Amino acid sequence: MKLKALVIAALVLAGVPLWGQQTVIPSRKDVSYGDHKAQAVDVYLPKSDQPTPAMIYIHGGGWRGGSKSSVPFFLKRAVAEGWLAVLSVEYRFTNVATHPAQKNDCLRAVQFVRSKAKEWNIDPTRLAATGGSAGGHLTMFVALHDDVADPDSEDPVARLSSRVHCAVPFAGPSDWSLLSTIKHDHPAYRQLIGYEPGTPAGDMDEARKKKVSPITYVSADDPPMMIVHGDADVIVPLAHADRMFERLKSAGVEVDLVTIKGGKHNVAGAGHPEAINKAVPFIKKHLKVK
Repeated sequence: MKLKALVIAALVLAGVPLWGQQTVIPSRKDVSYGDHKAQAVDVYLPKSDQPTPAMIYIHGGGWRGGSKSSVPFFLKRAVAEGWLAVLSVEYRFTNVATHPAQKNDCLRAVQFVRSKAKEWNIDPTRLAATGGSAGGHLTMFVALHDDVADPDSEDPVARLSSRVHCAVPFAGPSDWSLLSTIKHDHPAYRQLIGYEPGTPAGDMDEARKKKVSPITYVSADDPPMMIVHGDADVIVPLAHADRMFERLKSAGVEVDLVTIKGGKHNVAGAGHPEAINKAVPFIKKHLKVK
């Protein structure tokens, strides 16, 4: 039995489906939520007679790559079990536009999902967000950003709320001020805000670094958040998670920090059993899934 458990754990870590995950395919693909071809979502709908909660999934890839097709197995499993819809978001990469384009796209995607609530049998009062690495960064932005709803807009989608009810970022960067104190060699940090790879942190505009940092937007009315991070991550150091945890806690926001011992940046793939065993109950609790 012990050997069997070890084999199952190894398969899960490798992302191998154990329950027929391969049969979970999008109900709709490349549904446009904006004018640019990159602004599209894939829609995974469960079989349910009642409106279900929905998860906005935001993939990683350094804000310049990756794909909305990389939906984590635990989300596909939730779709198969019938209790969660998943909307996987594509967004503009940095070769098209720098920050805040990616953040704006994700906020717009949340509004768009709300606009489709009746058609897709989704409960618009039970939305969440998750993603890893760059997607973790954007997940935090979606959770912490002020509502961008514009009640006076001629666009019916823009009149809807961009807020979510909980968030689970995996290995996401939260604070660009850390570039000045901890080594961050990955070029994406700089490219996101319009700098060349290798630009010294001291030569980067402080206002730009502040605006791109989700930690800047923490306030007392933010939704509950579970932060998942590996303590051996050298691409997005653990300090990003620690700082966000402390800032949210200080603001009185409900927050959990799940630190994966020995976990590297592959924690961003949302496949670690310890993380999933904690994330799923957290999501169910805050989306009121019985």
